[in-house]
Amino acid sequence: MKNRKWLTLMVCAGLVTAVTACGSSNSNGNDKEAAVPDKTAAPTTAVVESDSKPELKTLNLWSKDDYNTYTLAKVVEERTGYKVKYEMLPADKAMDKLNLLISSAEPYDAITITGEKAVYTDYAKMGALVDLTPLIEKYGENIKASISQESFDAMKVDGKIYAIPNRASQFAGSSLMIRTDWLDKLGLKMPTTIDELTEVLKAFKEKDPGGNGASGAPLSIDGALATMVNVTGAFGIATSWNEQEGKLVPTPLHPGFKDYLTYMSDLYKQGLLDKEFAVNKDATLKEKFTSGRVGVIPLPWYDIPGIADALVKNFPDAKYAYVPALKGANGQAGLGMNGGFDRITFIPKSAEHPEDAIKWINAKLEKETFKLISIGEEGKHFTFKDGVYSPILPLFTDERGLASNYLTGIDEKLYPIYWQARVQKDLRLFEGFTFLNKEIPAEDRVPDPLAMAPSLPEYSKNNASLNQMINDFAVKVIVGEESVNKVAAFAEKYNAAGGESSIKEVNDWYASVKK
Repeated sequence: MKNRKWLTLMVCAGLVTAVTACGSSNSNGNDKEAAVPDKTAAPTTAVVESDSKPELKTLNLWSKDDYNTYTLAKVVEERTGYKVKYEMLPADKAMDKLNLLISSAEPYDAITITGEKAVYTDYAKMGALVDLTPLIEKYGENIKASISQESFDAMKVDGKIYAIPNRASQFAGSSLMIRTDWLDKLGLKMPTTIDELTEVLKAFKEKDPGGNGASGAPLSIDGALATMVNVTGAFGIATSWNEQEGKLVPTPLHPGFKDYLTYMSDLYKQGLLDKEFAVNKDATLKEKFTSGRVGVIPLPWYDIPGIADALVKNFPDAKYAYVPALKGANGQAGLGMNGGFDRITFIPKSAEHPEDAIKWINAKLEKETFKLISIGEEGKHFTFKDGVYSPILPLFTDERGLASNYLTGIDEKLYPIYWQARVQKDLRLFEGFTFLNKEIPAEDRVPDPLAMAPSLPEYSKNNASLNQMINDFAVKVIVGEESVNKVAAFAEKYNAAGGESSIKEVNDWYASVKK
């Protein structure tokens, strides 16, 4: 097996395992015949026959569709000249599988994961990844033209670039979804404050508009996400780190954390929060909502189509809508915004064709090729009018619904514009996105202050385990296993487990960028 030296180092050091699982595609693409290459485009690089180049082997995020047979596989091959064998990570325990593959030096030429920089940083420091800095300089003309210096700086580990980032558009991604037909049935208005939400939940419990009796619950959440979107914002903790007196403070040290836990534990005691929430998985949570057992759940906008289909199948007259940013006792409100990176692509030391992998990535970022992969052909997959890209349905969804899975780096200037078409591929999805990002006031949408932070060793090393500590403690307080008065003691444990060093490192960086 090749690269024994770094492999031994990794095995001895141990791979990171306590990380968030890789995401999956939420699009509805179906296998179709391969699309014909865009004959009208004038690429700056000629299409080369794939048999003159080595076949590449890549590892990607999980998808319900086979990367190898989906329309875009052939498009990418014809435009880049590279035939690619695509494999994917599993939907569950993806990081466990990835750690195993990295430690066994599987010869992937490129690996794409979610934008979890802690994982990438660990691999880079273990010597498991190829330094891309010289390869990008030599073969990455389109890469350098497409990706900003700010994004590359955020990718650097010890001054070197080990990954190609897909920078995420900054948007509010989630809020509480509520059954508005239940509101209408009881003559209730949409809640706009924490107190109003409580009253709505009480009415759902007492008057039972879903007809569930004791088997239902007004509100439920995912047990792995006990700090609930929107409600946390009413207590001043819209994101994981929030500014207090000019410094960034993590959730356990924020004064609103105790108040949030008090509020949630009170909901639990009153039977307004699902008694089974602690063991809920994402799929369980959604099933409870679509089966009518629960009236309110946190939901990302990109999950709306699947939820809507299942809900209306069970209840044809069901209606739903997002709850606006709820205001707390002191008027605070906030929905955390996504940012940073959606995906990260790196080349492991075990790759057999690292130079060709960079050439392949570079070829995909040629402007016309990138546009063709992202949104297809004008008049066939999309229309362009008054500066707006709109999808032609259903072909756009059928043949470009999974396009993001084939992007290894994006044109950071053009993709946010092309993205208009992607978010419109389902009207229900578009309406949810628009509500969160147009109708919610700008002051109530809170950016993640660490979205574009560079590699921070202490933070990266500790973040996953500290987040798990926070969630475990929050669950215990909410269900009554721990007293809310233990928050101060928990903060001390948090600091001792790496929180203190992370806070110092984060704020040293934050002070440098605020100058």
